[in-house]
Amino acid sequence: MQTDDSLELTILMPCLNEAETLATCVRKARSFLARAGVDGEVLIADNGSSDGSQAIAEREGARVVAVAERGYGAALIGGIAAARGRYVIMGDADDSYDFSRLDGILGKLREGHELVMGNRFRGGIAKGAMPFLHKYLGNPVLSFLGRLFYRIPVGDFHCGLRGFDKAAIARLGLRTPGMEFASEMIVKSGLHGLRIAEVPVTLSPDGRSRPPHLRTWRDGWRHLKFLLLYSPRWLYLLPGSILFAAGGVAMALIAAHRVALDIHTMAYAGAGMILGFQMLLLAAFTKFLGMRAGWLPVDAGQERWAARFTLEHALIAGGLLFLAGLGMALHALQLWAGVDYGALDPRATMRWVVPSVTAMAMGGELALAGFFFEALRLIPAKPL
Repeated sequence: MQTDDSLELTILMPCLNEAETLATCVRKARSFLARAGVDGEVLIADNGSSDGSQAIAEREGARVVAVAERGYGAALIGGIAAARGRYVIMGDADDSYDFSRLDGILGKLREGHELVMGNRFRGGIAKGAMPFLHKYLGNPVLSFLGRLFYRIPVGDFHCGLRGFDKAAIARLGLRTPGMEFASEMIVKSGLHGLRIAEVPVTLSPDGRSRPPHLRTWRDGWRHLKFLLLYSPRWLYLLPGSILFAAGGVAMALIAAHRVALDIHTMAYAGAGMILGFQMLLLAAFTKFLGMRAGWLPVDAGQERWAARFTLEHALIAGGLLFLAGLGMALHALQLWAGVDYGALDPRATMRWVVPSVTAMAMGGELALAGFFFEALRLIPAKPL
């Protein structure tokens, strides 16, 4: 870590061919440092610009660090590693954010918050500054899902203007190279208990004459995928529990002739139970893998559960489920024998066959899951 104790703040801008707006952004950032009396620097994380952006930045008094790996996240990761300030405030170099007005973010950092997010919806979005789909669909929906999944009080998950304590963020091991880096920073900060605050910021129209690097649907999907992958509870556990429970209740009611549904619905109920059961296993696998590999924080309750879930337990429980299914299959065979192996009434026999197949399938899955879980234990633990 290259933190310089004499510097309080690094103003960091990722850069890829920003010659049209970079000088303005650097001047505004330097004017803030001078006006506020802050010991700091302006750092440009250049991602391979070919339009002379590097020379412009240095001429305006900024420090430039070259980042070879392409991508918004990669540029910021390289820039954060090279930052010399205790605090870092990052923002795009397209003149959409006003780097001369960083008092609110720096103030919250000085109060002890480790991540301070800008909120463009509270601060103001100028006409033409944000595409319609981003303003009314993408940002609101993804921000809502982020708050729902991770209980993080942030209203604008994708605001590019944000500040943080460098040491605290460095401990999170941020790694995504693309636009989803914006979500990764917030999600991991929330998962690891960092103190998060939010301040209003304004968004102005992009000052460049070329299209932005952001691609609406591609980058929106990358953000959504990240939010799902880091939340086994919402991706697997909750929908799997609902599917498994609904399938089980439906199967029991149909088997007992308590509802006006028949064996065809029972078959779908069995399929739902099997799929739900698979999702529950995937929830456990993903959470455990995330903790072992270090991209999810260690959960003491999950650790205790994992310690008790041995291969032997899985084999015993899976074997019992399989035997239960086999018992129902033998009963169905008895019914067939009762008619001298002639024509059967499927409405009677399938009420045993469908639960039998379901139980046997889940028993096999559970036994195999025990072996897979043992394989996961071989991964060395790397808690953050």
